[in-house]
Amino acid sequence: MKILIVDDEALARSRLRRMLEELGNVEVIGEADNGVDALTLICQQHPDIALLDIRMPAMGGLELARHLTALDHPPAVIFTTAFDNHALAAFETQAIGYLLKPVRKELLKSALDAARRLNRAQLSGLEKTHETGTARSHISACIGAHIELIAVADIYYFQAEQKYTSVHHKGGETVIEEPLKDLEEEFGERFLRIHRNALVAKHYISGMHKDENGQYTLTLNGCDQQLEVSRRMASSVKEAIKKG
Repeated sequence: MKILIVDDEALARSRLRRMLEELGNVEVIGEADNGVDALTLICQQHPDIALLDIRMPAMGGLELARHLTALDHPPAVIFTTAFDNHALAAFETQAIGYLLKPVRKELLKSALDAARRLNRAQLSGLEKTHETGTARSHISACIGAHIELIAVADIYYFQAEQKYTSVHHKGGETVIEEPLKDLEEEFGERFLRIHRNALVAKHYISGMHKDENGQYTLTLNGCDQQLEVSRRMASSVKEAIKKG
């Protein structure tokens, strides 16, 4: 089995690598200290199993696993965690593999034998237990066998287009399949609904203008596109801009 170790603590990665080498019949194909770098390695190296720490900078294990479910052939996932016994009950309920830190070699072997791919329903249940109110740091789009990651901080606006949603960001434009309604629910504190088909990042808004026909538009810092504000939402958008 090809295994990727993902943990922000170098000592934890070293300990896992040593135990895996002692177990034999496995190959550690790489290490990463955050979810963003791990996703790149997974798309390049195609490990059979990913050992994921849950709390890491840039992107934690739960968010990384959510992005992995978009792949046609994702690795099986085993979470490593320091959560207490009460929190661990959520992993058991969702039938998700986990190892409590500090990891013991005999339990690591059992987890490898039982490792399985995760589905979205399992991850959703786990996220509701452990990550309530925590929005993703990145949006992902599956492009062939690879995943494009877009930092939410770099997104100017989301725009619904028939069955898809266009993400307009500093790197260009990317199409995803997530509905605008779900994005608004997740990122509502950072994005403002200005039209039935558009959500705009609040911190990029530079101004709101009204033309001779009474139509309002928004201008955004760093983005040339002017966005139409629906008449129905104009007053609430103005109020939101005043509040900053």
